[in-house]
Amino acid sequence: MTVFADDGRHRVAVLVRAGLLPIEVGIVHRLFGQARAGGRPLYEVLTCALEPGVVRTDADFSVNVEHGLGALAEAGTVIVASSDEDYGPQPGGPLRGPLADAFDALPPGTRVASICSGAFVLAAAGLLDGRPATTHWQSADDLRTLYPRVRVDPNVLYTESGNVLTSAGVASGIDLCLHMIRRDHGAAVANEVARGTIVAPHREGGQAQYIARPVPEPAVSSTGAARAWALENLHRPLTLRQLAARESMSVRTFTRRFREEAGISPGQWLTQQRIERARQLLEETDLPIDRVAEDAGFGSAGSLRQHLQAALGVSPSGYRYTFRGSRAVDQDHSSAAGAGLPR
Repeated sequence: MTVFADDGRHRVAVLVRAGLLPIEVGIVHRLFGQARAGGRPLYEVLTCALEPGVVRTDADFSVNVEHGLGALAEAGTVIVASSDEDYGPQPGGPLRGPLADAFDALPPGTRVASICSGAFVLAAAGLLDGRPATTHWQSADDLRTLYPRVRVDPNVLYTESGNVLTSAGVASGIDLCLHMIRRDHGAAVANEVARGTIVAPHREGGQAQYIARPVPEPAVSSTGAARAWALENLHRPLTLRQLAARESMSVRTFTRRFREEAGISPGQWLTQQRIERARQLLEETDLPIDRVAEDAGFGSAGSLRQHLQAALGVSPSGYRYTFRGSRAVDQDHSSAAGAGLPR
């Protein structure tokens, strides 16, 4: 068995079941299908079902699926989409029958992910035992009750634990796919895919998946202008007072509005954006590490190293090596040594 297509593309298998949500399957095909490097497609996406043939959707049409469960064992990534049947009474317990056999046959190291209530399948397969996981907030209590060994977090967009990932509702499936593309091929490829589909290039998994706001706020209370200004000035020291002033708000009001709209605090958001800027510079340029730290707003190579290690578990040089090879890392080390910077 091989996890690559004949032309070397990483193979992604999307598992669908009766009552599938077409938009979720379309998300996977559209996002992974657009990922390219030098004009070359990076992924092959296959749709598979319990048996090849016509599969009912939750809409007024069906889809004809050409591949059966055997496609799962031939994929490097398996993504389980949700089904409208997941929202009824849940039987709980382990997977049984052909689907259980298919998951048992997955090669070690296969990346497995779920969109929305597809997490119930991963839980039934035992893949989520002891791991953090999420699903649509409306189904989180059911997942927790039926599978108590799963560490359910209903308040995040997606989770990642080793090679097992889960996401919340439909929109967070977009975030999850972009996250996997970014993990595989870097921010530049993922950002290009995001631009092609007119979606936000990156939302951290820890952001809130559901924020109740029954009455729309007037435009004057939005914090969007402050966020846009901050993105243009990440290289500068930015204070909460400066951001609040961009919206003519008090610090207290701005902080509350920001958390309501972004799901995280202004400080957390700034750190995330600076990490993303640093990742982009590490991937796309040969700038020395201290210059990357300065341009991303971390001030020093040591600060950048600390934040990148906390977020991704890797040093700046190690991250650059993944995407640009040993030559760039050698340049980083030479620059750090010449400037008296820690490596």
